[in-house]
Amino acid sequence: MSHNVYVYILVMAGVTYLIRMLPMALVKKEITSPYIKSFLYYVPYACLAAMTFPAILSATNSTVSAAIGFAVALIAAYREKSLLTVALLACGAVFIAERILPLFM
Repeated sequence: MSHNVYVYILVMAGVTYLIRMLPMALVKKEITSPYIKSFLYYVPYACLAAMTFPAILSATNSTVSAAIGFAVALIAAYREKSLLTVALLACGAVFIAERILPLFM
C-alpha cells in the first residue's frame, strides 16, 4: 500500500477548515444566551487543561515531582504572576524535587 503524505495533509487541512467554517456559515445571528456565551468562553480553557494535565503528570521521572511542580504553578498563577514566571517557578520546583526525592527513597 502506497502512503502519500500530501494526501493526508490535504485531508486534514480540509477537515480543519470545515470544523472552523461550518459554525460561521450555519449560525448567522449573534448568540444572545448568556449560558451559551459563557460555555463557549470557557471551552478553550477546558480543552487546554484536558490536554495539558496528563502531560504534566507524565513528563517527569516521578509523579510526585510532577504534582509538586503543578502545585507551584497553580499557586503562582492564582497570585496572578506572569506566564513566564509561572513556568519558571514550576520548572524550578520540579528540578529541586527531582534532586531531593531520591534522597528520601
